[in-house]
Amino acid sequence: MKQLDSAHKLGDIIPNIATLLNQNVKRFENKIVYQEKNKAGIYEGIAWKDFYNNIQNIAYNLHLAGFQKGEKIVVFSRNCLEMLQLELAVMAYGGIVVPIFANFKKDTAELLINHSQATWLAVQGETQLVNLGTDLKLKNIYSFTEVKDERFPNLKSFNELLVQRPENSSIFDDTIIPETICLNMYTSGTMGVPKCVQLMHKNILSQQAALSIVWDVTPDDRFLSYLPWHHSFGGIFELFTALYNGATFYLESSYGRDANQIFENWKLVKPTIFFSVPKVYQSLYDLTRESKEAEDIFFNSGLKFIFTAAAALPEKLSNEFEKRGITVIEGWGLTETSPCCTLTDPKLKRETGVVGKPIPGVSVRIADDEEIQVKGPNIMVNYFDNDEANKNVFTEDGWYRTGDVGEITENGLKLISRKDRIFKLSNGEKVIPTDLEKAIELKCHYVQYAVVSGSGEEHPVALIFPNKKLLERPDYELSPEEGCFCPRSLNELGRCLTGCLHLANESIGQKFAKVKSAAIILDELSLDNNTLTPSMKVAPKNVVERYKKHLLNLFGENVPVDEEVYIIELEPNKLNTKCTK
Repeated sequence: MKQLDSAHKLGDIIPNIATLLNQNVKRFENKIVYQEKNKAGIYEGIAWKDFYNNIQNIAYNLHLAGFQKGEKIVVFSRNCLEMLQLELAVMAYGGIVVPIFANFKKDTAELLINHSQATWLAVQGETQLVNLGTDLKLKNIYSFTEVKDERFPNLKSFNELLVQRPENSSIFDDTIIPETICLNMYTSGTMGVPKCVQLMHKNILSQQAALSIVWDVTPDDRFLSYLPWHHSFGGIFELFTALYNGATFYLESSYGRDANQIFENWKLVKPTIFFSVPKVYQSLYDLTRESKEAEDIFFNSGLKFIFTAAAALPEKLSNEFEKRGITVIEGWGLTETSPCCTLTDPKLKRETGVVGKPIPGVSVRIADDEEIQVKGPNIMVNYFDNDEANKNVFTEDGWYRTGDVGEITENGLKLISRKDRIFKLSNGEKVIPTDLEKAIELKCHYVQYAVVSGSGEEHPVALIFPNKKLLERPDYELSPEEGCFCPRSLNELGRCLTGCLHLANESIGQKFAKVKSAAIILDELSLDNNTLTPSMKVAPKNVVERYKKHLLNLFGENVPVDEEVYIIELEPNKLNTKCTK
């Protein structure tokens, strides 16, 4: 097996979260650690000494209320100061935090709370309480906002946990061993049987020790953040990078949903470091095209580097940052790896699919079936209460099986696909759908998502979901070199996409892997219909199931469908397009 290791040695690791907080309050006592907007829309900050005092108070008052070491508390909330302080207090005391997505509906929220076996709960407020039944076995429920609900006699105000403790009565436990579990995090793909990743103090803090060797984050840095804390990219990787290094963490008030609002906050904060997924970078870049002033604000705010994960940043977009001297770093990992395993080297030319070399302490190898396997102090304990998922997650010699397929190149690890996405055609040929999906999304400015399918069929087909917001606000300045022309109707979009599909097909080497037909569906993938995960990634299996009739039509059957759909048929010498319902 080919193996890849870091060129750097991992140094000392802070043993636990309590020790991290104890050290940082001494280092950064009066420095602002966190800022979020108040009701007037003005950023308000909190200094390390007050932040630390609040966390100590929360831990102390939880202890008085009966919370014990090793117990779990589910945090059902959006990002906010209260959530951050509570999570750190629980970890520093010796408990386990279980964050879940703030907008989960009743069935999913109750499924995860019950599965977690937590007996304590914190909610943001009424939005979460209405999605809970009274049969949950909970000792106490704390609400970050003042709310009354007679269904829950054990509902308390979070302010009760902020009551000042007696002097010199720290309840933090800096003797917690590094292998103690402190965080249970549900994977973003949790749509059926829950997969709850159990992470230790060592997992989180070894990663920060490794990152401090390979990149330059200082107390002078400013983070503008929208990434949700129930997900590992935001809640472990970004958040602890700021906390560990004493940087100031600004909460983005639109939670990443409104590019215009992000841009307004960008002007106020002038971030030096920004973590995001590619789609948000694209939305922000689109705004800079509207005026020279917007371009100057975005690219000249003192930005040191941007970090991208979840998907590769398109080369054209990456070039826009790099030509202005802004470093672009890409990484790869999973919730199970806390999450970072590899980082790209900004001194090397970016290469499509290459996600860099392992961070210090981490090793990567490629198994005989091309699956990527990982070993290091960042690897989870296992999945909580899921024997089936735990059955084959580790090799006999202790390596974690990631479920990703890849190869080792001169510049580092190259991702190919998720193992379970690769399918075989009826002739036995293997197709990697993600290659074509990325090509389609890259070639057409107006495609939001593409899902390629074809297991057991003669050829692959594609389901294409346009970006409705872009279609409602066309970009008439877009040049042909940057993508397709601006469509003014579904018919025009169909003709535009026909050309884009041909270009995408040309980027695929094997003839059998090219799509023969596609359906443009004017429907939106969403969390509500389970076609997107909480981290806003496509859930391919759910998409295929939901749009099964459209796929059957593309494979030659004649099945009635409810939505208006534009069918594109690609043949060697002609282009056929038709609208059907």
